[in-house]
Formats: sequence, structure tokens, C-alpha cells
Amino acid sequence: MEKVRKHLIFYGYVQGVGFRWKASHTARRLGISGWVRNLPDGSVEMEAEGTERDISDLIEALENHSWGSIESIDEKNIPIHGDYSFDVV
Repeated sequence: MEKVRKHLIFYGYVQGVGFRWKASHTARRLGISGWVRNLPDGSVEMEAEGTERDISDLIEALENHSWGSIESIDEKNIPIHGDYSFDVV
């Protein structure tokens, strides 16, 4: 399967609720590389590299997170980096 890399920004109640922990744990389980971080405006930014299906599964897991809520997601494809880990930055 071909890999893609996506730049995502999650808006809603996504900080202070374990969102980054859930993102990193799920991404590592799915074999997705990249990173996730909080932004000053209360949103969460992420770059995720993996198959379309795995990234879709990651987003679905985050949307079903019981503590927070995602109101919207900005998503765009970006060039692949070829990294091997997923970090909280």
C-alpha cells in the first residue's frame, strides 16, 4: 500500500483531555509516523504518515475519544518525510 502524509489541525475541545496521548498511542499501534502538538489557539496540529486507511482509522479513533470533541478538521496532503516514529512535541 502506498503511503501518504497529511497535515491536520483539529478544532474543538481537544486540549487538556488526553487527545495527544490518544493520538500518539493509536498512531504507534497503527504504524503511523509523524508528530502531534498543541497550538496556542486551543487547536491540535498533527502530521501523520501512513496508508490512507491507517490515517483514516486514526482520525476515527480520535473522533470517538470519550473525553474531548472534535468540531472540525483541516486536512491536506503534504510530501512524505519517511520518518519512523510518532512523537508528541
